[in-house]
Amino acid sequence: MFSPPATTGPGRRARRAFLADGTLLLSAGLARGAALTPAAGLSFGLVTDVHYADKDPAGTRHYRESLPKLEEAAERIRAAAPAFVVELGDMVDAADTVDTELDWLRTIDRVFATACPDRHYVLGNHCVDTLTKAEFLGAVGQASSSFSFDRGGIHFVVLDACFRADGVPYGRRNSVWTDANVPPEQLEWLAADLAAADGPTIVFAHQRLDVATDHGVRGAPRVRRVLEDSRRVLAVFQGHSHANDLTTIGDIHYCTLVAMVEGSGAASSGWTLAHVAPDGTLRVEGFRRQASHDWPARGSR
Repeated sequence: MFSPPATTGPGRRARRAFLADGTLLLSAGLARGAALTPAAGLSFGLVTDVHYADKDPAGTRHYRESLPKLEEAAERIRAAAPAFVVELGDMVDAADTVDTELDWLRTIDRVFATACPDRHYVLGNHCVDTLTKAEFLGAVGQASSSFSFDRGGIHFVVLDACFRADGVPYGRRNSVWTDANVPPEQLEWLAADLAAADGPTIVFAHQRLDVATDHGVRGAPRVRRVLEDSRRVLAVFQGHSHANDLTTIGDIHYCTLVAMVEGSGAASSGWTLAHVAPDGTLRVEGFRRQASHDWPARGSR
């Protein structure tokens, strides 16, 4: 069942986008009625689909290499002194036993912890294949799988689509990855949370909200309608399908980030740093294989 998410703050903004040649520059305009006043600017880091596991490669996935890849990303993110970092799901790959999975999770989380003290985790389907949600969240020290928080005049929302169509949460091999859903109770909370916030918003998810494929959330149009009706949401950052992608639906940008696990060698990695300037410009830098984009302010289109 869906449990009420924790709220650790509200804030907000709005925007626009076009691809640049290497630095995801997102110039955040103001959502209707919203104010963006980050006094000294704001930075945050993003990684996704690390899939760490102490096992041999399978196809294009090089599980053990995610450890040194994340070490490099954490070092670069730490040097930027971000306000927080987010892991967008599938931090670990599935193990045969709970103890093994928890050991892999603690190993990779020790590396992630060096990036920034303020860390947030989005649940991916692989995170709660062998483990339950309570086990994963307990290991990383996070109270809830869906919640919101505020930093620098911006509101941030973390969603959890790891629920079956019947509302049962993923856990202990009770689900299939193509059956991803945001339950009605979480949608109700989301609508209320967005209505209560008073600034531009960025949303973090694992499964995609912009496609009707196996990588998408079932009923994604209902989720998008809540986001669009709020007139607050600037962008959604998501993972799951492992490749760079960017779509715009209902004036909201859906940015799919590249998976860290894919490919061998440091050059095959990918991560992101986003920088929000006092004037509302959001510059998101893509590193290694991660694409970069430029989203001009709404008022400058």
